[in-house]
Amino acid sequence: MERLFFGRKFGVELIVACVLLAASLGVADTDETGRLRAADAIVASVPDVKLRLLLEEVLERSPRLARLEAEAAAFEQRSPQVKALPDPTATLTWFVMAPETRVGPQRAAVNITQQLPWFGTLELDEQATMWDTVASRARLEAARIEVLTEVRTDYHELQFLEVERRVVEEDRATLEHYAELALARYASGVGLDQPVIKIQAEITRTEARLLALAARRATVVARINALRDRPQTTPVVVAESGHRQPVALDLGELRRRALEGRPEIAAADAAVEAAASRVESTKKAYSPKVVVGLNYGYVSRRNDEAGRLDPPEGNGQDILGLTGGISLPIWRSSLDAGVEERVQNRLAAEEGRREITAVIDGELGDLVHRIPFLEEQVALYDSVLIVQAEQSLQSAESAYGAGTAKALDLLDAERVLLQVRIAAERVRSDLDIAYAQLEGVIAGPLGAGHGEVE
Repeated sequence: MERLFFGRKFGVELIVACVLLAASLGVADTDETGRLRAADAIVASVPDVKLRLLLEEVLERSPRLARLEAEAAAFEQRSPQVKALPDPTATLTWFVMAPETRVGPQRAAVNITQQLPWFGTLELDEQATMWDTVASRARLEAARIEVLTEVRTDYHELQFLEVERRVVEEDRATLEHYAELALARYASGVGLDQPVIKIQAEITRTEARLLALAARRATVVARINALRDRPQTTPVVVAESGHRQPVALDLGELRRRALEGRPEIAAADAAVEAAASRVESTKKAYSPKVVVGLNYGYVSRRNDEAGRLDPPEGNGQDILGLTGGISLPIWRSSLDAGVEERVQNRLAAEEGRREITAVIDGELGDLVHRIPFLEEQVALYDSVLIVQAEQSLQSAESAYGAGTAKALDLLDAERVLLQVRIAAERVRSDLDIAYAQLEGVIAGPLGAGHGEVE
């Protein structure tokens, strides 16, 4: 058992030493094996240069991440504190009425005592704080991934809003052209004024829609600027949304990657180990604490008549003594409650890990089924619905030019095309967001051998 304990202790020290060494060397983007950390690997895999630069800026400037970094650095300073012995106690006594001894009056006494915890207590406390350090670093990495997913979600939302704005502006120009045609027909006595009024009303609704889009975009930009600690008026430039190739997802492989790579799992495991060490440390309270001390007494020479006439041997000799003692852990109910508290803390940590696993399973189950559905929708819009809507509009325009269709028929066909184009971009953005969320769930980029099935 003793060999097992010390082997485990030194294993923890090795893990923490690697973590602290990487931090001290400034290797912020790699782990102890030299590989990119999860968040940095996700950033490096992003093909959109504008998005990649934005993500790097957020990781560097995020106030939330800076706070967690400071908290993690604070955890690293706990180990030197808990492994140190309690401060010794020194007392000085000056005798106003000095007690007489055979060799003279005792003028002063100095006592120094040191309390010594039971064997192994400090090592267990140090081990627990080391696991706390590992957990704090893992929570920091989890927060970095979470922030990246938030920024990527907002970025893809901005891409959608930009495309929607462009489509709506094109629609407004088309409506203005239709209004001119309808007005010309009405002026020539061929058409009625109702289509003109209807088209102008649609143009007004389009203007209102553009204003609403500007407000939505301002809200998203404000969120991104808050994450990167920039003024709210700082612009966010987005690139055109790319067309991602469909990816076949293997739920079992994705789950394995998530359980191995998610920092929350590492933090939960570290919390369990820390709680286990504290259980053992609390059990040490059943053993007594040892107190050792050194006593020194200052004795002056005898100045009474007998002492001056016949000084005793060792006249004025000082006193030096050693003391020792132990605490008496007799209040068993208090000790039992302390151990039970630590046991329940360990149980809570174990249940916390199980909770995280359940959340991961739920997120993966949702995304693995939703992404193929979104991909099918994108393919349907691109290959069928948009083509049909464009053909319908072309047919309406031809019929209107030939005088066999009304302006309202032309307007209805334009409305359908507008709705289909915007719906297609909405699904495409939702697909990009879903992929960003999936990479956050598995704590790494998707790629060959990482959730894809060839």
